Amino acid sequence: MAPSFTARIQLFLLRALGFLIGLVGRAALVLRGPKFASKTPPPVTEPLLLLSGMQLAKLIRQRKVKCIDVVQAYINRIKDVNPMINGIVKYRFEEAMKEAHAVDQKLAEKQEDEATLENKWPFLGVPLTVKEAFQLQGMPNSSGLMNRRDAISKTDATVVALLKEAGAIPLGITNCSELCMWYESSNKIYGRSNNPYDLQHIVGGSSGGEGCTLAAACSVIGVGSDIGGSIRMPAFFNGIFGHKPSPGVVPNKGQFPMAVGGQELFQCTGPMCRYAEDLAPMLKVMAGPGIKRLKLDTKVHLKDLKFYWMEHDGGSFLMSKVDQDLILAQKKVVVHLETILGASVQHVKLKKMKYSFQLWITMMSAKGHDGKEPLKFVDLLGDHGKHVNPLWELIKWCLGLSVYTIPSIGLALLEEKLKYNNEKYQKFKAVEESLRKELVEMLGDDGVFLYPSHPTVAPKHHVPLTRPFNFAYTGVFNALGLPVTQCPLGLNVKGLPLGIQVVAGPFNDHLTLAVAQYLEKTFGGWVCPGKF
Repeated sequence: MAPSFTARIQLFLLRALGFLIGLVGRAALVLRGPKFASKTPPPVTEPLLLLSGMQLAKLIRQRKVKCIDVVQAYINRIKDVNPMINGIVKYRFEEAMKEAHAVDQKLAEKQEDEATLENKWPFLGVPLTVKEAFQLQGMPNSSGLMNRRDAISKTDATVVALLKEAGAIPLGITNCSELCMWYESSNKIYGRSNNPYDLQHIVGGSSGGEGCTLAAACSVIGVGSDIGGSIRMPAFFNGIFGHKPSPGVVPNKGQFPMAVGGQELFQCTGPMCRYAEDLAPMLKVMAGPGIKRLKLDTKVHLKDLKFYWMEHDGGSFLMSKVDQDLILAQKKVVVHLETILGASVQHVKLKKMKYSFQLWITMMSAKGHDGKEPLKFVDLLGDHGKHVNPLWELIKWCLGLSVYTIPSIGLALLEEKLKYNNEKYQKFKAVEESLRKELVEMLGDDGVFLYPSHPTVAPKHHVPLTRPFNFAYTGVFNALGLPVTQCPLGLNVKGLPLGIQVVAGPFNDHLTLAVAQYLEKTFGGWVCPGKF
């Protein structure tokens, strides 16, 4: 299945275009990019900001900490830091303070015991941020699309409603890439988000505003969505935890754009947070009735798990080589699991992983059960209104006149060429089914697979344009329909986050979440930006 000569020429031209656009973008960054006295936000000095969501909820329930003090602490941090990172794009501070006051009043008037309170409101008084693509009543819901800049949510997305019912208090909505289809969070409405570990680097996408907001301690728990790594890439680039659940467990209703047809099964809504202990409780709340499909209360004996690992995709010509410091970080985990934990660890070579990008395109080309074609990206750009001509938009972009970002214009231009015809679809569908069978049989109900979250640490702004296919390191697991947790593994010598994906078999999310807690305990988890 080697790529044809024509395919290689097309790839070369695409990369050349991306390289030129990247150069223009980086030149613009130097000439008119934001200037800050420091390349990182100031470190956290307020102790309340260094507690997990579970710890905060417990202190609030025990009436040892007032909810209004917690929310005010986060508001103060946001005011100090958000101008640098541009993670939160719309605040709801006044409403949040009213909701915090109501929590304190409720606790003062009612003398319910702690267990009852925990059962009713597991996240009572805990600050929350929500990706702008999700509906949050009274807040914008544009997904960075200029045509939707006046769209205001009249209700809450299902997961947002569930978290609010569990006691969480939304502080605001966070930035995303245009239409959630690129791995740098920048759009014409809200601008670009910046990495708190180095403001000249990307935050990832499409849930990038959420990733940098959490990493900068401007929130403690957050909501993201993932159809190609949109939870895991931002979690990786920003040194936090992010979980893509097994498909069909967490409801997707109430976000834009909404996957339909063949893609609906592969879009996953999931939790993002700084502390691993918040992942499972968040997932329990967000899944609603779907939680019955998982085994989150099953105790996991890590020593009895079978660990498998692979340091790269096997050599796809589409993707960058994996950074050496990421390989070394992964090997440290492997050595620890073998020598300290005493677990079974096996290096594997899954040859079909080198077709990761092709498998993701196969997923995105799939028709629905009713035989309908997937939604066209170019139609989404027009928000089903005025027709968008991508070539004309490219000309306008060169003149600084387009309302669309260059990644969106590029995708609209290449959409039909990237989509597979029936012959190619059937060929790679067979590869996907074979790889999924191989992985599922290997993992069983007691195995996890360690795999890079991305081939490189967070690149500088605009560099993704020259490396458009690198997202396939995460996207492949959407195509395979497996649960994955991205786990931070400290920082490299330049102070940028390292990390790893932990993958399990279908509906074995409890295994990846248990490993995430262990890796946090062993390797330190989230590191506060600006601390070193």
